[in-house]
Amino acid sequence: MDLDSVDLNELRFEALSERPSKVQLSDLGRPVAPGATIADWLDGLPNQLAAKGLKALRDAIVTAHEAGRPVVAALGGHVVKTGCAPYLIDWVERGVLAGLALNGSAAIHDLELAIAGKTSEDVGPRLMAGTFGFARETSDLYAWACDRAAAQGCGLGAALADVILERGGPGLNASLLVAARRKGIPLTVHVAIGTDIVHMTPQLDGAALGKATLDDFRLLTNLVAQLAGGVWLNLGSAVVLPEVFLKAVSIVRNLGRSLDGLTTANLDFNQQYRGLLNVLQRPGAQGIALTGHHELMIPLLHAAVATRLAAPVAAPSVNGHP
Repeated sequence: MDLDSVDLNELRFEALSERPSKVQLSDLGRPVAPGATIADWLDGLPNQLAAKGLKALRDAIVTAHEAGRPVVAALGGHVVKTGCAPYLIDWVERGVLAGLALNGSAAIHDLELAIAGKTSEDVGPRLMAGTFGFARETSDLYAWACDRAAAQGCGLGAALADVILERGGPGLNASLLVAARRKGIPLTVHVAIGTDIVHMTPQLDGAALGKATLDDFRLLTNLVAQLAGGVWLNLGSAVVLPEVFLKAVSIVRNLGRSLDGLTTANLDFNQQYRGLLNVLQRPGAQGIALTGHHELMIPLLHAAVATRLAAPVAAPSVNGHP
């Protein structure tokens, strides 16, 4: 073995001026002056990594909105619990969002905020006491909505919104379900049976729940079929909604529909397997991952989009939904 075969004097160097570089002076951040606007702050962000991704997602949402292409938000319960529903409600009311998809926990937290003005339990001590998940009104209204959805064929999301509106409460204007129903955009709830507190109640009809959430899946598939040039936002759902989205994409592609120009984004405090693969990579879209706390990232994205929005316009029509 020749241990003297590497001669450093034979190394080849190149001029720094000719070497490709990933960071330029123009990419550096610019501190804002006192009194600066949010637009000034955004423009001064470094042109790197997550800041670059945030701007790309902002531009994708605004471009889709202005072109009349659907922007759809799919969210888990933590988004509601961290106080971020008002930002999405604003997008619903401004016509930015063409549809909302919620997992089971997001729908339950939204329901409780609407009818009682509060939600979320301290699970640990209440579990030990045998009291976790047994709020009567929550279970009763949910079971009622499932029965109505199955009977009317309207889907679980629409039925939940309707029973909330009939029941009333202090938080109607803070409800995503109510906002979407009032706006008339597609509203779907996707349930994994056994995962939510309302599944513990004896009055819940499993057949009604299954039909209600299956009807919503089929409605969502019609929405996904129109996502070419649009945006899919996965907000804080690590398993259920990435899987639901993947199956809807599979149906759409099996039917030969185009999803060209689709942008997908995954916003969560951790980038999980299914969010990365099922949302960002496997659909063949432009995928953007933004990692951070919902209570910071969603208001930031909302503010970024607000700086570029023109006057409100109607959301795109989706299969008869205005």
